[in-house]
Amino acid sequence: MARLLSVNVGLPRDIAWRGRTVHTAVWKDPVQGRRMVRRLNIDGDGQGDLGGHGGEQRAVFVYQIESYRYWQEQLKRTDFVPGQFGENFTIEGLPDDAVCIGDRYQIGSALFEVTQPRVTCYRVGIRMNEPRMPALLTSSGRPGFYFRVLQEGEVGAGDEIVKVGEAEERMTVAEINALLYSPHHARDRLERALRIEALSPGWRSSFEALLQSQTTAAGSGNAGLAPAAAAHPVAPGFRPLAVAAIDQESADVLSLTMQSPDGQPLQTALPGQYVVLRLQRTAGGAPLFRSYSLSGPVSTERYRISVKIEPNGVAGTYLREHVQVGDVLDVSSPRGSFILQAGERPVVLLSAGIGATPVLAMLHALAAARSTRQLLWLHGARDRQHHPFAAEVRRLMLALTRGRSYVCYSRPGSRDKMCEDFDATGHLSRSVFDEVGVPREADVYLCGPTRFMPEMKVALASLGVAPERIHVEIFNGSESMTPGVVRAATRAPHPLKDDTNTGPLVSFARSGIAAHWKASAYQSILELAEACDVPVRWSCRTGVCHNCESGLVSGAVVYGPEPLDKPADGNLLVCCSQPIGVSPPSPRYSRHA
Repeated sequence: MARLLSVNVGLPRDIAWRGRTVHTAVWKDPVQGRRMVRRLNIDGDGQGDLGGHGGEQRAVFVYQIESYRYWQEQLKRTDFVPGQFGENFTIEGLPDDAVCIGDRYQIGSALFEVTQPRVTCYRVGIRMNEPRMPALLTSSGRPGFYFRVLQEGEVGAGDEIVKVGEAEERMTVAEINALLYSPHHARDRLERALRIEALSPGWRSSFEALLQSQTTAAGSGNAGLAPAAAAHPVAPGFRPLAVAAIDQESADVLSLTMQSPDGQPLQTALPGQYVVLRLQRTAGGAPLFRSYSLSGPVSTERYRISVKIEPNGVAGTYLREHVQVGDVLDVSSPRGSFILQAGERPVVLLSAGIGATPVLAMLHALAAARSTRQLLWLHGARDRQHHPFAAEVRRLMLALTRGRSYVCYSRPGSRDKMCEDFDATGHLSRSVFDEVGVPREADVYLCGPTRFMPEMKVALASLGVAPERIHVEIFNGSESMTPGVVRAATRAPHPLKDDTNTGPLVSFARSGIAAHWKASAYQSILELAEACDVPVRWSCRTGVCHNCESGLVSGAVVYGPEPLDKPADGNLLVCCSQPIGVSPPSPRYSRHA
């Protein structure tokens, strides 16, 4: 007979962790007497991160005393207390390999339905003082599970757990857990899982993505876990491309057109993607890795990149002063997931400064297709002298029957002509969006300087554009994901202060930062990135969730611990990988952070 042994609750609090502050409710304490269970919570309980925990599908987390005993043996621990694993209900019985998604149980006067296994994150490792815990829980087949509350009511320790219903399609919590996280994603089992009505929407989306990847032969990796930033992996490595043309687009923007010296076709880029250049400035010196968006039309014959020459920009200055037509550069295959989506929805291409480059490639694609989609080109520049691609955009707009452009100059020059060079003085803003009529249902592609990005996202949100319709490209890395970390200062990426200039050189190509790997100081490439304040994404930190999956531009890595399911070929999991050192020569590693 299954029984409720303890009801555990806890409200979010701040804890210190690795020099950061984490807001979490993973600490749960047993309560005396009976407690009311409501649709979203038990009275007195809460969650610190509602993006990853809580909500209707994850109202109550359940863990079994039998699993307590298993982990006491595995970890050689005797200090466990109820709520040790962050669970609300400590129970006897109902093991993960017997309970099925959709099973319904009466406990006290409340009615519950099983919706999904637990998704483990780094915070359970903090609570357990065991950083490996997210991977251990998932790989062991003992994750625990969540209840949805079908009928609110009171519960208390000692209550019998009575099964009152079950789903027609029988798949256990352990089976569902393994289907997502293990390397084996059998099509028939995915189809079975998707027939379970009670399965939570998040898990359903992951299984649909896995099924779709099998249908489209999308390749290796786990499509159910890989973030959008890792959705288009390509093989690591570089190929030599010859510079065919160099064009001055504006006072501070230079375009380089490159093609294969042997006439072999180039890999077709998706509109909005970028390439990584490996620049060898001095013989025997460390190369520079920099990523640049492709700014020209889709082509298998040539790539065009456009570079803003910053006053202290090492790579841009090198390209301007040392690279000539006929020179050969090392160029990666096109990368990135900031790409133009198919469909009929309106499109807004929103940029400022050099941020025009990836959205210009999208404009080229729409013009080449003679698209009939409603299109708005919104761009901000300082003045005509610093307005690249102005004539090119006007020419492309002629091919779009439903296309309009609107350009703001923040400081127009005396010779700049209103209604010819630009449409308004000032900056792009919510009032501009209202004036030009930005459609709320549009797909918006946003790229520009650091301050411009959050301002535009706020303006678009206030307009009512859904977050999933706002596609963002950040030149110095990806949007960070550090769940639960609060009050962290935002710092620009920077080299290590105490770089010893020994060991493998790890280059974060999108951030333009390189640092030497020291095994005694870092457990993973993620920790090295954090030391350089490179934007990172993570949740489990043990190779389970794949939120940290990123592109591997060149080099090789080893894993410790081994991830439960490998990333796609051409990608890596930075949370549990280390660069492989080979000497001589010193290897170079490049990640698109």
